[in-house]
Amino acid sequence: MLGTLTLLLSCQLAGELTARLLHLPVPGPVLGMVLLFVGLLVRGTVPGPLQETAGGILRHLSLLFVPAGVGVMAHLNRLGEEALPIAAALLGSTLIGVALTAWVMSVMSRRGPDAEGSGGAGNGKNAR
Repeated sequence: MLGTLTLLLSCQLAGELTARLLHLPVPGPVLGMVLLFVGLLVRGTVPGPLQETAGGILRHLSLLFVPAGVGVMAHLNRLGEEALPIAAALLGSTLIGVALTAWVMSVMSRRGPDAEGSGGAGNGKNAR
């Protein structure tokens, strides 16, 4: 377990160093996860010990949210003072996300299943 935790933290460290050295707008742990994914793709399989360690971390994932909850409680007064801008940002970003998803869906559905170049033959639309 110690070896696999070291592997996971090393990937995170490598991602963090890459993000900071190259001034990338991507969080280091995300780059570390990509590095781990690429390494596992090259290897072709997930080692058993790594799978067990990752499963153990995921089983206790809720504990990792405790610091965030404490931070929210510590700044509860500030959240109350800025409730309107926070609510507006949440509502606005949700509406933009839903609208953008609907727009992409409508564009993609107009393309239809024959967008790959079959010329429309056999799709039932011209069969009258």
